[in-house]
Amino acid sequence: MNPEFLTITNLIVAVTCLISYQLMQNRNGKSQLIFHPVTIKEHNQWYRFLTSGFIHADWWHLGVNMFVLWSFGNAVEKYLYPAYLGEFSTLKYMALYFGGIIVSSIPSYFRYQNAPHYGALGASGGVSAVVFAVILFEPWQNLYLYGIIAIPQILAGVAYLYYSWYMDKRGTDNIGHMAHFTGAVWGFFFTILMNVELLPRFIQKVLEGPSWL
Repeated sequence: MNPEFLTITNLIVAVTCLISYQLMQNRNGKSQLIFHPVTIKEHNQWYRFLTSGFIHADWWHLGVNMFVLWSFGNAVEKYLYPAYLGEFSTLKYMALYFGGIIVSSIPSYFRYQNAPHYGALGASGGVSAVVFAVILFEPWQNLYLYGIIAIPQILAGVAYLYYSWYMDKRGTDNIGHMAHFTGAVWGFFFTILMNVELLPRFIQKVLEGPSWL
């Protein structure tokens, strides 16, 4: 097997897809892993903060999360973190991703710890963390919406944060927008904490603007 394929990112994608597939139609199995604040509080099942990131509601939910993780995660793991964070970059990358899953659920835990109806699942918090780590390194690099429309990452990131905050306040759907917001913030500031020199570098790059101006 090609060593380039043997990355932590690809392993996470494979394991998440396998577990999500196995439990997609298994409600009992899914209920053992889902993030359910009331159960966590009453039975001290803190593992749910992490295991909820390995299950997804449907194929669309799984596919979007894993495609984005695969696209951004390999760049962070193989190039950006080793270049800028030095030793133990793989462990730091794992802390970035899994920390994003855990930390992103904290606001929902306190908000819904007495709400039996609430449950959440998916890797969006960890995925958001990885994406915002990339934005920290290369704020003006384009990402492509629908694979066609080029948008500078920093502008897309700001829009993503505002949208997540706004939709969370509205509370009109069943999407964990606050988890998206919190995971993104975690990814940005966790990476800075690993190397504080990245903050002035980021500010300088933002002020310089995109290369095509």
